[in-house]
Amino acid sequence: MRRRIRPLLMRRTKEAVAKDLPEKQEQVLEVELSPKHRKIYETHLQRERQKLMGLIQDMDRNRMIVFRSLTLLRMLSLDASLVDDDYAGVPSAKLDALFEQLEDVTAEGHRALIFSQFTSFLKKAAERLDAAGIPYAYLDGSTKDRGAVIGSFKDGQAPVFLISLKAGGFGLNLTEADYVFLLDPWWNPAAESQAVDRTHRIGQTRSVMVYRMVARGTIEEKVMALKEQKAKLFTSVMDDDAVFSSALTADDIRALLD
Repeated sequence: MRRRIRPLLMRRTKEAVAKDLPEKQEQVLEVELSPKHRKIYETHLQRERQKLMGLIQDMDRNRMIVFRSLTLLRMLSLDASLVDDDYAGVPSAKLDALFEQLEDVTAEGHRALIFSQFTSFLKKAAERLDAAGIPYAYLDGSTKDRGAVIGSFKDGQAPVFLISLKAGGFGLNLTEADYVFLLDPWWNPAAESQAVDRTHRIGQTRSVMVYRMVARGTIEEKVMALKEQKAKLFTSVMDDDAVFSSALTADDIRALLD
């Protein structure tokens, strides 16, 4: 594969192109679910595990069912009420941890980008920002006046920018921010890097802090491990002679549900 694509691909890393960029520091923030949230998560995990183990042998036929179950578990890792309104009284430890960080970030005059794949979770973060009286900009795929929203952040009206992955993963230059919070780990490490690079790019003059928030003991930890494995494979196919496949296999699914 490497031999065949070499004439068509010039791989230039950001480090080689933009050598003068300030430092980017990355950290994983582990979040502990509350006992009630943990019990809800474990109940659903057992249910989804039993349902999927008989299906993953034929991933081509059952791929959509498998991904629906994985998505449900990922949403449960964020906030139980995302999958059932009956859990509305169960607090989200992920949001609590985020706002502990945001209090210091905004108080010190920093500005932050907050990313999630789930717009329903971003809207819950927006409700918390409203309650705290913190101005923010919000961008997802349904945003109509994209330019005005982006402008409200860039001109300093809002210190916080809530962005969905699909709406803000590329095409934005937001070097006004120097903090990035990734509320949920993503399958694709390249897409995650693109989101972070909305602020860590040419024009940035300050060090950038990146926080990946992961719920301990949930599928999010498994996604992080799987993503690291896939990223190493991708790097190896670019730089060595290894073979890479981006598709999730039956063994990958078993590892996620283990």
